[in-house]
Amino acid sequence: MKPVHVVGGGLAGSEAAWALAQAGVPVVLHEMRPVRMTDAHQTEKFAELVCSNSFRSDDWRGNAVGLLHEEMRRLGSLVMASAIPAQVPAGSALAVDRHVFSDAVTAALTSHPLITVEREEVKSLDALLSSPACGGGVGEADGGGDSVIFCTGPLTSPALADSIRTLTGEDSLAFFDAIAPIVHADSIDFDIAWKQSRYDKEGPGGDKAAYVNCPMDEAQYVAFINALNAGAKTEFREWEKSTPYFEGCLPIEVMAERGLDTLRFGPMKPVGLMDPRVGKRPHAVVQLRQDNKLGTLFNMVGFQTKLKYGAQEEIFRMIPGLQNARFARLGGIHRNTFLNSPKLLDSTLRLRAEPRVRFAGQVTGVEGYVESAAMGMMAGRFAAAERLGRAIEPPPATTALGALIAHVTGGHLGDGKGSFQPMNVNFGLFPEIQAPTHGPDGKKLKGEERGRAKKLALAERALGDLAGWLKQTA
Repeated sequence: MKPVHVVGGGLAGSEAAWALAQAGVPVVLHEMRPVRMTDAHQTEKFAELVCSNSFRSDDWRGNAVGLLHEEMRRLGSLVMASAIPAQVPAGSALAVDRHVFSDAVTAALTSHPLITVEREEVKSLDALLSSPACGGGVGEADGGGDSVIFCTGPLTSPALADSIRTLTGEDSLAFFDAIAPIVHADSIDFDIAWKQSRYDKEGPGGDKAAYVNCPMDEAQYVAFINALNAGAKTEFREWEKSTPYFEGCLPIEVMAERGLDTLRFGPMKPVGLMDPRVGKRPHAVVQLRQDNKLGTLFNMVGFQTKLKYGAQEEIFRMIPGLQNARFARLGGIHRNTFLNSPKLLDSTLRLRAEPRVRFAGQVTGVEGYVESAAMGMMAGRFAAAERLGRAIEPPPATTALGALIAHVTGGHLGDGKGSFQPMNVNFGLFPEIQAPTHGPDGKKLKGEERGRAKKLALAERALGDLAGWLKQTA
């Protein structure tokens, strides 16, 4: 059996290769690192996490991304399995030691007997498609169909990006994404900062103190906002200036420009927290989340930034508790690209202009680690089914996986001509459901209670429909 070629060893590529190999289909996994590094990666490991170390909420009953976690686990996700030995305290979120995590993914992929790793830069889509290993242009009837899954993500090399644009016949869309700083734990002043999860919410093992909190009074907050607004920032090249930010990952100084209280109602919101020194809620809070298993590194939650390095060190040390902070990594920014997927891809993520090619991951227009991995998993499953002559059917749109695919492939746009932007998984992508109006005790549900009941109903329907889909596709 000819192998399927997976280009890119990030989260999506790792999941795609794993899904194929676990289905009994041989894989050639192409990764250009360390032959050619990107602006954001630091290692040659598979599934390296370059931004946050969090996969966000792990609560499937009340959060769409937690539901996506659960669906991926039920489909044998490598990313979800590799997160278990790497997990670090993060309340109800799933966060990992990024090095332990990527080591686990790398070990699994490199030891699988059906996966061959090629450390090289794929510069041309056409060249790979026309190679003898990919079938040399033979048709699907000759076994050459669906030979390649591109999972090169937002940091696709310029040469390959140009090749993709040539094949698709149009420019990719683009937006900027930013990286948050990481602080050495022993440089945090715990005479000022304290550990507490918002609303004392328990994480795995009953932990209620997964986050470090740095409080600000009103004067300190105003001074901090003024410094952010005045701080030296990265200058963009002319062609980058029209590129929008993704709203779910705005640089902190961009949020500060939107108004004095924007950050206080965003990543610096103080709700659910109590400063033990004074016995009351602070005016604003900067939270830090554990970044490695040893607990020696903490990342600044929501503090992705395009400030220049010198400005970062000066301004972030204005935060009470971080006045002596030592930074293991400062924030950064890079340009992300994504395809106009509703126009270019079919319902199984194949490129309409060249059905032997699938795309997966962030380049398809999903945002977030887990969403990218999920698209890789599905592309791998689709390609494996096609190679093995089995029926291919996307998951129901009532599932988190199906809702994401519907978003990417234009199910929400009908004709695919509407405006398309990257999206995190959220319950707004799911078909409506009749939510419970009364609780088990017969009392009428109101406000937040009714919202929680609706989310639970959506999640339970999703897992039930996923189970039915798995039986049909087994």
